[in-house]
Amino acid sequence: MAHPKRKTSKTRRDKRRTHYKASEPQVATCQTTGEVHLSHRAHWSEGKLYYRGKVVVDKTETVD
Repeated sequence: MAHPKRKTSKTRRDKRRTHYKASEPQVATCQTTGEVHLSHRAHWSEGKLYYRGKVVVDKTETVD
């Protein structure tokens, strides 16, 4: 059976396993707004920042 001559580092191994090879950007549809956005990313919609269907930042509110 073949054995590696050197140990493959964790960094080198993980670089090989990345998803940079995807041909198209991975998109998802927001549960709340129905907008299309990049997967695992927050997105702005009507002055609000959404992540996983929940409002994270609301720029429409005014502070008095």
